[in-house]
Amino acid sequence: MSWVQAGEVQLGWREWGEGDITVVFIHGNLASKDWIELAAPLFPRGLRVIGIDWRGCGDSDRPVPTGDYSNYSMQQHAQDMLSALDALDIRFCHLATHSTGGIIAARMLLMQPERFGRVFALDPVTPLGMSFNADQIGLFRGMMASKDLTRAVMATAASSLFVPDSLAPTAVPQFRDGIADIQALFEKILQQTFSVSEGVWIGTPVNLTREHESGELGRRMGELRHPHLVLWGEWDGWIAPSDLKTMAAEMPDCRFVVVPGVGHSMNLELPALYAGYFGAWFGGLAG
Repeated sequence: MSWVQAGEVQLGWREWGEGDITVVFIHGNLASKDWIELAAPLFPRGLRVIGIDWRGCGDSDRPVPTGDYSNYSMQQHAQDMLSALDALDIRFCHLATHSTGGIIAARMLLMQPERFGRVFALDPVTPLGMSFNADQIGLFRGMMASKDLTRAVMATAASSLFVPDSLAPTAVPQFRDGIADIQALFEKILQQTFSVSEGVWIGTPVNLTREHESGELGRRMGELRHPHLVLWGEWDGWIAPSDLKTMAAEMPDCRFVVVPGVGHSMNLELPALYAGYFGAWFGGLAG
């Protein structure tokens, strides 16, 4: 495991493959770089793929959150990532994002547009942000205290891995047969959530709500001229497809694709399919 100094924090990072094309993976909320662990060995040759943990997640430092969670804002995560790229001497790269990683990447693209090429966005939180009410934020607090509740909620983020009836509100999620490697990774990921900082658990919904209410980033979507491929799993109950359609309509170079039979986390649910889309978007680019 490796660490990189990014401003005031050390961030955990790892890489897969080698080549002239660098792709940096920005993970989602309550997650880590490990979400592409099963997909990465299937990426095309010639790609160097780097995953970096947010502050508060994975192997990164966990600063004590301020009272308003401002030190865990989307802007702060974006600045952390840019500082990490500086320290790793990555002057130009492409981006792959998942979920909340999408809005972090948008901040990065606006801050240093010349530094980035293509973007591959899986079920992204768009520049419109998201709105969470007090009850929903209370659910995150409940998850912090309950592994069973966290398992139930996290299962809905990877719904195709589970027997459908077992995802009912009063049921216990049950894996479908024949997915031993993916099940093991899910359990690893689930365990990681219990070391995540409160700045992520609570700060993420608080700061995504601020992004939504300000509308500042949403109004700048026309400035995001980097080629985007946006994938949305048709069983994703977390990200509204209407937001993604707005994103595709307002950004100058953005393709929106609906993928059948998968939920919010294709990188975990169907690693080979994720790697196929990944390779088609990034493979063969000039260095």
